[in-house]
Amino acid sequence: MIETDQLTRCYGHLTAVDALSIRAEPGQVLGLLGPNGAGKSTAMRMIAGFLAPTSGTARVCGYDIRREPLKAKRALGYLPEGAPSYGELTVREFLQFIVRMRRLKPELGYRRIDEVVHLLQLDDVMEQCIDTLSKGLRRRVGLAQAILHDPPVLMLDEPTDGLDPNQKHAVRQLIDVMARERTILISTHLLEEVHALCNRVVIIARGKLLADATPAELEARSRYHGAVSFSAPGSGMSQEMLGRLPQVAAIEVDPLDGRITVFPKPGARILEPVETLLREQGLEVSEIQLERGRLDEVFRHITTGGEDHVGALA
Repeated sequence: MIETDQLTRCYGHLTAVDALSIRAEPGQVLGLLGPNGAGKSTAMRMIAGFLAPTSGTARVCGYDIRREPLKAKRALGYLPEGAPSYGELTVREFLQFIVRMRRLKPELGYRRIDEVVHLLQLDDVMEQCIDTLSKGLRRRVGLAQAILHDPPVLMLDEPTDGLDPNQKHAVRQLIDVMARERTILISTHLLEEVHALCNRVVIIARGKLLADATPAELEARSRYHGAVSFSAPGSGMSQEMLGRLPQVAAIEVDPLDGRITVFPKPGARILEPVETLLREQGLEVSEIQLERGRLDEVFRHITTGGEDHVGALA
């Protein structure tokens, strides 16, 4: 479990993290989402014990990171931004170094090295110096050191940064498996990462907590939630009639591809009446979609000041 209570970090007159209170439970993947410079990495460094907070507390598995730092750090696997260091070491030497630093018994430590190397597909680069690896491979080495001691809590700062699509898929599958028995906190600015991994999201901007909700709860706040979009040849003829449906609030046409989006009035369901009207007009619909809501729109609205606080969704 990860808990922060009024966690704050100031640099002179700048408040990088402002009274941040969050909680991540076992079995949960909590996404820490925000634009660049929002304070995500600063918050993670304080939780990991690498940066002292100006005020407030952080606990890992119940251990206060300032009062019981060793116990907290033993329970935590941390992938920081830009990890790993020690570029002059080979991958094997680096992971053996982590085994010694974590004070794992040699037999257990070397068995764990074999396991994580296989999981992260690092077998072919074990004898290469870290400095010679691609960004994606260095990221996977960093993830290997974070999970090497099999911790109950993981904090991953941009875990798929620099990975190609296949590598991203493999890492996301690994995180999904690990999350069944662990608490995982992921910092990201990628909305696709939230959809792929997180069952809860906190959004921060300018160091402040602005939202705490599930992805579905955030999507429900989108103006696209419950809208119906479709493409159909000759659909321009149907727009006037679509606008006459009592459940319809507005209609938009994409100027690039002509796709039509029909927006419902509050509380209305419009998929069935829209489909019925299109059939009655004899239109061949190539694709019709009921929108869940668009997380990117909600994210922009919250982080640019369009909405002061959505945190009551927690």
